[in-house]
Amino acid sequence: MYPKNLQNKPKGTPACSRFRCHTSNRCMHTLTLFLSCLCALAALVTPAYALANCPSSCQCDDDTLVVRCGEGTLDVLPITLNPFIQRLVIQSNKIKTIDSSLQFYAELLFLDLSYNDLVTLPQRTFQFQRKLQELHLNHNKIGQISNMTFVGLTVLTVLNLRGNLLAELEQGTFAKMSKIEELNLGQNRINRIDPHAFDGLVNLRTLYLDDNTLTTVPAPSIFKAMPNLAELYLGTNSFTSIQANAFIDLKGLTRLDLRGAGLHNISAEALKGPDGLRYLDLADNRLQVVPTNALSHLERLEELLLGQNDFEVIGSGAFAGLKQLRKLEITGAQRLRSVQNGAFNANTNLEHLNLSSNKMLQEVQENALGGLPHLRHVILKENDLRTLAEGLVPWSDLQTLDLSDNPIVCDCQVLWLRNLLVSKNSSNDKLVGVMCAYPEPMRKEPLSQLSPAMLGCSHSDSKQQALIVVVVVVTTATITGLSLLIYGCRRRIRETLKGGWGNSALGRKEREYQKTCSDEEYMTRQQHSCSLSIQPTIPYTSSSGYNMHQTQPYMGSRPIPVTEL
Repeated sequence: MYPKNLQNKPKGTPACSRFRCHTSNRCMHTLTLFLSCLCALAALVTPAYALANCPSSCQCDDDTLVVRCGEGTLDVLPITLNPFIQRLVIQSNKIKTIDSSLQFYAELLFLDLSYNDLVTLPQRTFQFQRKLQELHLNHNKIGQISNMTFVGLTVLTVLNLRGNLLAELEQGTFAKMSKIEELNLGQNRINRIDPHAFDGLVNLRTLYLDDNTLTTVPAPSIFKAMPNLAELYLGTNSFTSIQANAFIDLKGLTRLDLRGAGLHNISAEALKGPDGLRYLDLADNRLQVVPTNALSHLERLEELLLGQNDFEVIGSGAFAGLKQLRKLEITGAQRLRSVQNGAFNANTNLEHLNLSSNKMLQEVQENALGGLPHLRHVILKENDLRTLAEGLVPWSDLQTLDLSDNPIVCDCQVLWLRNLLVSKNSSNDKLVGVMCAYPEPMRKEPLSQLSPAMLGCSHSDSKQQALIVVVVVVTTATITGLSLLIYGCRRRIRETLKGGWGNSALGRKEREYQKTCSDEEYMTRQQHSCSLSIQPTIPYTSSSGYNMHQTQPYMGSRPIPVTEL
């Protein structure tokens, strides 16, 4: 703001130019000369703000001390602005260099010169901006910076150099900016980083190195200079792999972005160190399998993105160790075809699951999503799913369900899904409608508008169908069991039935005969006509005087002596 005693000073030329001489003509010449000298002297001591001029393409606010120059034709930095301005925004112009005119604005707190044509930054360009807190030079054509470029920016907290032509970072480039918290070097051509390039950045919280031409992850010694780093962006480079302990010194890291980094594999110890990591983006790489061993170190991870990779199967326990995982996205994985049972059995806190746009995904096994009590949002759109098991998830608990753009076969197996869509039609839950793909007569028909009969279901109640199936299975099993039992006991049953139809005496005699005949004799009795007829008895008197009867020997068998009885 202007000093209060000068805020009401009239704009325009000094007051002396309005002086009117009322003296005689004789003194006019002398007085005119005097006034001219006085006005010249006044111009020298008049504050610069009295001469401030706002370019036509800019908006200048002397109350908020903000100047904004939108798209225009400025090719140099204006020098006639209010010298007390605190925010200067000159975007999308044609400024090619920052000359000494910047020294007139020593009160700046915020400077944005993005989307211009800056090619070079002379040394000590910002030496008078000792109050500057944010500097945005993104999307220019700056090709080089050095440790002398940012001299004077001792309180700078944000430096944005994104979208320039930087190829390397020299030693101590940012050493004199110890208070910087965010440094954006993304979308450049950086292929070499001096081991001491980031020395002095002890307060750095966010670092962007994405979209460069790095072939390896920066060495751990480089990251050691930034112990408080919380967010690191390294995507869109050409790493191929991540070596063990690459981030071992980044204990405070909470967000790691490796999207599109060209990764084919990640070693088991690569992610060891940042134990507090909450967010990890590994999408758009070339991973052949889910890096289970590497991920297992991240016990506090809450959000994981793994889409657009080359794995074909998500196997059982693929995300073991991720106990706090709440959101998982696997989208656009063009080779993924199956999600197997127990794939997420270690992720009991999972709330949001996005498995969309996987064009070959035909199978999500029935127990793949089991044991997820907090699951509320499921997105399965744009896959190749033909049907889904009713027991896959507790569907009624979901707040979001999207099964659109799948070739669903509308038959009795999805009656439960039809009933779910109908029952939640009036609720606040976000259930996206399902369109039938097969059979052909139902193509593009909304599943929720089809009756059970149209789906080929004779019983509309799924529980009743299940009861009928159970009864049929039990009846079939009982009949089969009885048949096997009868077949196994057929000889005994036949003998029992034979003895029970008028031949009971014969049956008893035959059993008595079995007790006296040997096994060999019994087996051959049919050939020798081993009759069971009763033989006549011959009376005799025992030595004790009692009358006894002796049976006629059968087929030449010797009589049994009395002494043996």
